Amino acid sequence: MPSFLFISLLLSFIHFSFSLPSIGVTYSTTTTTASPPPDKISATISTLKIPNVRLPDADPSLIKAFAFTNTSLFLSIPNPLLPAVAANRSLALRWLYRHVLPFYPRSKITLISVGNAVLDSVAEQDFTPYLLPAMRNLHLALHELGIKKIPVSTTFSFFSTITTAFPPSSAEFQQPAGDLIIKPLLQFLEETNSSFLINLYPYNLYRLNSEIPVGFALFQDYPFNFRDDLVTGVRYFNLFDMMADSVLTAMAVMGYESVPVIVAETGWPSGGGEAGEVEANEAYAEMYLKGLVRHLKSGVGTPLKKDGVAEVYVYELMDHEGGNNDNNKVKGRKWGILTENMTRKFNVDISSGVKNYGLMGIFLFLIAIFYALP
Repeated sequence: MPSFLFISLLLSFIHFSFSLPSIGVTYSTTTTTASPPPDKISATISTLKIPNVRLPDADPSLIKAFAFTNTSLFLSIPNPLLPAVAANRSLALRWLYRHVLPFYPRSKITLISVGNAVLDSVAEQDFTPYLLPAMRNLHLALHELGIKKIPVSTTFSFFSTITTAFPPSSAEFQQPAGDLIIKPLLQFLEETNSSFLINLYPYNLYRLNSEIPVGFALFQDYPFNFRDDLVTGVRYFNLFDMMADSVLTAMAVMGYESVPVIVAETGWPSGGGEAGEVEANEAYAEMYLKGLVRHLKSGVGTPLKKDGVAEVYVYELMDHEGGNNDNNKVKGRKWGILTENMTRKFNVDISSGVKNYGLMGIFLFLIAIFYALP
């Protein structure tokens, strides 16, 4: 009996160690200043022991620089290419021949997002009719090349996709995009064993709602620092979980609660932005990142899903001169965990808890087998 109990506890430990969310970082280039050499970016990522990197700008030289590093790469196809990829599978193949085939599997490409936050740009140019056809063409092109382990998805923004986060149990997908775009897309993701990707920024929601205490957005353990969902009776201790559970609720309403969720972007600016953004400072940015990492590595998941989100990508690796290079964000904000000179701003370890515990889990598993022998 003691040996059985010992084995059970060790197996539980191993399961826990391998089910923690994976934490990564986004690295985006800029057109205003020269970017560091790809080899330097790859070496920096390896030094920081960051296991996953999201590359919104899938430059082939950058993808090549991650060969044999064991760093997982999350690539993206820019929105303007969606109409062409949707219309012709040969163009999807052409993109793969340039960005994937020369490097895979030496470069560990694990996910491709077809477009990013397409619902945010509808007023300027509507890419939504091309979204699912482009995803299907890329998926079929990958299989045509014999590559069956790279899932295809697309990335949405929380604010253009979800109706509300207060309370999470009332959240739904915004209409008409919910029924016309997201529901068939969720079916595709389920059929192809892919994930739902969402950009999730508690900072932006905090700035839009003056009733949210800043400590609630920063994972701080203050007295009365919680919010209750009066419909479900669930108590929330941070804004990140409320937003994540809002996404999970909206997916469940459509019958796709089993599709994994990946947070493609999250972060807190350490400076810049518009006048009056006093919360965009290094102290708060460090508090948010430390709280996020601590929460993810705790393995508690979210109140509605014990496994929580599957992966989280911090936006972003480094600051850029003049601010970020993303048209979907306020110009001038500094989101990087590194300065423009690639020096560390925060003492935050976002290396994956999965790898930290994995070898120990295997070691203890072998001990368990030894003790179980008669």
